[in-house]
Amino acid sequence: MRNYTASESAFVDTWGWLVLAHRKDPSHHQVRELRIQAADHGLPWVTTDYVLDETLTRLFASVPFSTAVKFFDGIFESQALGSLVVEAVSPERFRSAWKLRLRYQDKPRISFTDLTSFVVMQEKGIHYVITGDAHFGQAGLGFHAIP
Repeated sequence: MRNYTASESAFVDTWGWLVLAHRKDPSHHQVRELRIQAADHGLPWVTTDYVLDETLTRLFASVPFSTAVKFFDGIFESQALGSLVVEAVSPERFRSAWKLRLRYQDKPRISFTDLTSFVVMQEKGIHYVITGDAHFGQAGLGFHAIP
């Protein structure tokens, strides 16, 4: 496996956002460093509206309301500044993810959100994903989880 360098864009899964939101998480420092490296190289992170939906739901359930609002304000600011690209799951992407759902019948625990992420990552040629989710590697599509 190649080592990740900040010369390539990375996809951010729900896990990555939640780790960034929780400063006491053991992986927080590593993910924060990845964010700084990407920014230093002018490479935006990529995520989807589905991932942000999942993140929003989990974050508002686990931290004080004002903390969750502040975190999402930062996400929206990053998007406005161009350091984050939020890809929409269009009807075409949804259908492609559905085809993956049928293909991975032996992996029922892969979430549909993950399948939509696979579609976007393939379209954009993104190989690295900031996640703690083993499903990205299990898919056999050449994705590498970081940190």
